[in-house]
Amino acid sequence: MKNSNSKWIDNYAIFRIRDFRFYILSRLPFVLSIQMQAVIVGWQIYDITKDPLALGLIGLAEAIPSILVALYAGHLADRFERKRIAIYSNFVLILCSFLLFLFTLDGQKFITNYGASPIYYVIILSGIARGFIGPSIFAFMTQIVPKDLYPESAAWSGTSFQIGSVLGPALGGLIYGFYGVSVAYFVDFFFVTLSFLFLMQIPSRSLPEIPSKESLYASLSAGIRFVLKNEYVLGAMSLDMFAVLFGGAVALLPIFAAEILHVGSEGLGFLRAAPSVGAVLVAVYLAHRPPLNHSGKILLGSVAGFGLSMLLFAVSSNFLLSLFALFLSGAFDSVSVIIRSTIMQIMTPDSMRGRVSSVNKMFIGSSNEIGAFESGVTARFMGTVPSVLFGGAMTLGIVALSTKVFPKLIGLELKDFITKKEKI
Repeated sequence: MKNSNSKWIDNYAIFRIRDFRFYILSRLPFVLSIQMQAVIVGWQIYDITKDPLALGLIGLAEAIPSILVALYAGHLADRFERKRIAIYSNFVLILCSFLLFLFTLDGQKFITNYGASPIYYVIILSGIARGFIGPSIFAFMTQIVPKDLYPESAAWSGTSFQIGSVLGPALGGLIYGFYGVSVAYFVDFFFVTLSFLFLMQIPSRSLPEIPSKESLYASLSAGIRFVLKNEYVLGAMSLDMFAVLFGGAVALLPIFAAEILHVGSEGLGFLRAAPSVGAVLVAVYLAHRPPLNHSGKILLGSVAGFGLSMLLFAVSSNFLLSLFALFLSGAFDSVSVIIRSTIMQIMTPDSMRGRVSSVNKMFIGSSNEIGAFESGVTARFMGTVPSVLFGGAMTLGIVALSTKVFPKLIGLELKDFITKKEKI
């Protein structure tokens, strides 16, 4: 019993670090804001256009600017104060949320006059900001925790993300349904502002030494070369990227809610939240039992499970069964996200964290938005249900292909890189 209690206490050792507590306190309302905004914008755009392709264009409007700035954002995160970059980016997101709120005042006359275009312009601006905040906040977070706590930091960071992803869509859908779009956007604005205030409480960290005469091109190339030469990092990024690109159905949930399951904006909030409910439970479990053994096999299996969950969701016409399928998809996705995050934290030199994170942003972060566009296009030409079936099948094929292209990934044991301090 003594050993059991001691192990339980050790699992929460990371929360004795003051700055990590503020990091989590900042991350949770940030994710709440992002997830609320995704539901509100999605429902509002579909209400205006009734076009599945318009939903996909939301993701594209955010992905393209994010991709364009990602590499440069990573370069900046390795050469300038990481907290300052995150603060400026967060402030831009506050501005974006406030603009979306302003657009809906006065009976939405602004939207009536100009249509959905102003919303897309704000999403483009937010895409630029999120392109900068991703590399800076990842690199900054790894500076505030010791290496032996990286698995726990990845798990608890993932847990806070998933809690926000549970509450954000549910709040967004419920507030939109019961109180209207203006109130929903105001709550979104409140949460992103709260995140900003908590982030301000974390002191800045000095940067690691870097080659003083290294050119921009050399700096960006070094980050890309590191990822391409490390089979573990490249394999994990590629696996998640293509699984998210083809396997996700988030962009189409407004159509499922309105036309297949007939549950309205309130039901949409629960559909958006269901994956994160599963992800939260798994993330909390993995915070206590990090997947340090058979990590590669678990990673591949979790992505395959994600694809199977999407197939189940596609064929379901029952609201509860659809919620369960999305619950499973989030549970499996949480495993892969935590393993990938731990791989990046452990195997990336501190002087390259910004650039490697920016490559990850291009692989994973933007694949969510491009995947949304892919879902909208395939739904337009194949139909909503066939497009999700196609994505689930593609995910299973990608897992099979990854075992051939990245054979070292199968035998990955994360414990070897933590306990033995193995050199990458």
